[in-house]
Amino acid sequence: MTLSVRNVAVAAALGATLCTTLAGCGGGSGSPASGAGDRAARMGTPGASAPPSAAPPSAPGAAGSSPAAAPPPAKAPTLAPGPNGLTPVFERAKQQSDKTVALTFDADMTSDQGQRAADGEHFDNPQLISTLRSLKVPSTIFMTGRWAEEYPDQAKAIGTDPNFEIANHSYSHHAFKSPCYGLPALDAAAARADVDRAFAAFRTAGAVNTVPYFRFPGGCYDDQALRALSTAKVTAVQWDVVSGDAFAKDPDAVAEQVLTGVKPGSVVVMHCTRSAAPVTEEAIHKIVPELRKRGYRFVKVSELIGK
Repeated sequence: MTLSVRNVAVAAALGATLCTTLAGCGGGSGSPASGAGDRAARMGTPGASAPPSAAPPSAPGAAGSSPAAAPPPAKAPTLAPGPNGLTPVFERAKQQSDKTVALTFDADMTSDQGQRAADGEHFDNPQLISTLRSLKVPSTIFMTGRWAEEYPDQAKAIGTDPNFEIANHSYSHHAFKSPCYGLPALDAAAARADVDRAFAAFRTAGAVNTVPYFRFPGGCYDDQALRALSTAKVTAVQWDVVSGDAFAKDPDAVAEQVLTGVKPGSVVVMHCTRSAAPVTEEAIHKIVPELRKRGYRFVKVSELIGK
């Protein structure tokens, strides 16, 4: 999918500073074997230039008030390994006659952003989670381990709510392929350990509803990255619809971009970071009723993969 002009400009302007300040995800090139290798970057990437936003009032059940713990979910479906055992990549459901769509939200925080959080920057978005609950929208949250460490109560609340499933977005939000928006790159051994460390952070926080899915930071990967994760037994999950919520100031524009791009079986990438994607929650109020009006049903990624 082609980026909007606005998002391309954001990604280009921030590329030089992303190595230490990335707060969200970009879209990167995929593995040539997966058919994504020739794609251009597919979304703007939040960075330090976004000013911290004021925290909205916490909604019931958003942070630190977990609903009744759900029993461990059934084993989530995964795709079979690719050629030569490479980690499989999922972008959109093969069964495309069923009007289902998965909204996914990247809860981004890099390993070196602790001081920014201590200084008051909000990498969380409890109001968004509360809205998804109130609108009864099943969702998949791609969470970094560092985010779970910074917001353990929220990670537990999300990870014990049957409305959600938590997927792995790495621990550090460092690149698994270089170049990738200036992110520091991990070698194969460090990449594999980074994935394990994120899953460990989810367990420590008390999250139960975790699934064996992984989203590459920046969306950047190649065969070497897929090979490095092959022993992790995860399915890499990309997307086919870019919301454009990174740094967006107009929720109507975000909603329109999603509504224009969604097709049966789509995976939409959005963000769960207030400082970097401040209008996402407002856009959801427009996206959800309109897609339901069009006959769409919201599902988690695990349901799409299971089709």
